[in-house]
Amino acid sequence: MKEKILIVEDEKDIAKMLEYNLKKEGFRTISASDGEDALDLAAREHPDLILLDLMLPGIDGLEVCRTLKKENKTAAVPIIMLTAKAQEADKIVGLELGADDYVTKPFSPRELIARIKAVLRRGKEKEKLPGILQIGDLSVDFSKISVSIKNKPIELTSKEFELLKTLIQAKGRVLSRDYLLDTIWGFDHALEIQTRTVDVHVRTLRKKLKSCARYIITVKNYGYRFEIEREY
Repeated sequence: MKEKILIVEDEKDIAKMLEYNLKKEGFRTISASDGEDALDLAAREHPDLILLDLMLPGIDGLEVCRTLKKENKTAAVPIIMLTAKAQEADKIVGLELGADDYVTKPFSPRELIARIKAVLRRGKEKEKLPGILQIGDLSVDFSKISVSIKNKPIELTSKEFELLKTLIQAKGRVLSRDYLLDTIWGFDHALEIQTRTVDVHVRTLRKKLKSCARYIITVKNYGYRFEIEREY
């Protein structure tokens, strides 16, 4: 059965255009016109992906994104932001909250469909690491998508967890910022904002990992690697 997509858009014409083009591609769709309905539908309908407009009545898109990424039922659902805002700050905030991609209005339906397929494809292709990895005080449970230090749970956003997971999977290899952007976010990495996205996420991840942040090594002018102290 084709993937189900939740459209969160308060402009009726845009919502109808999205629904038409998605159904034309074989996707199933459900729609919400405000943030409250979006949260309710996301929890009840278990969509495979959410198209989320940032400018919504009531609860705005950023708050919807923040809430979805905090709830266990919806934390893993990929989100593509739809926004008329061109400012870097809005995009960065959305990405930091865990959004997978963004499309700035006006956009072509063809481009959006391509972005949706890319995000869904990345989700299916990501390698799964079963079990628990223990490195010093750091414990990473890949099956439960949880991290703890000295048995104390550490709250990570979905993107922070994916970043940590990707670095661990590399088994000590250096990963460039471009590679991390393509693997985790799937972005065209020509824009400086996107390069900064990686650095921002690494910085917040290190802050949350505290003493275990020493495992994430910066390779000057290139990227990052995870210092593995033992095989797993």
